[in-house]
Amino acid sequence: MLDTLPPLGLQRVKVIALAVTDLHRANQFYGQQLGLPPAFEGEEPVGWWLDSVILMLKPDWAVPTHRPNPRVTLATEHAPATQDALRARGIVIADEVQPYGAFYVGSFLDSEGNKLWFCSPVAA
Repeated sequence: MLDTLPPLGLQRVKVIALAVTDLHRANQFYGQQLGLPPAFEGEEPVGWWLDSVILMLKPDWAVPTHRPNPRVTLATEHAPATQDALRARGIVIADEVQPYGAFYVGSFLDSEGNKLWFCSPVAA
């Protein structure tokens, strides 16, 4: 059955976003204490590099907790096409794909209700 469905175009984990209460303090921790290199998209600082994954710090986004709660974003070939392919598989779209800066961004729900985000460059 899967051979008749359109490909999803999923490539890799692109971003893990963590909730923070004090962005300045968190940036000092990840940049100075952990020594992670800064990540940029164009000229804009967007977080910290963990190999090829961006660790993004999100104030006022969620409540930090000792329990796992990261936001995972998957890079795709073309997010609008991925959204169509997810729907074709009966997967629930939680957030419709929309432009967000230089990227298309959307999300879907897994079988447990966890939200997974996906994105691609708008120019793709």
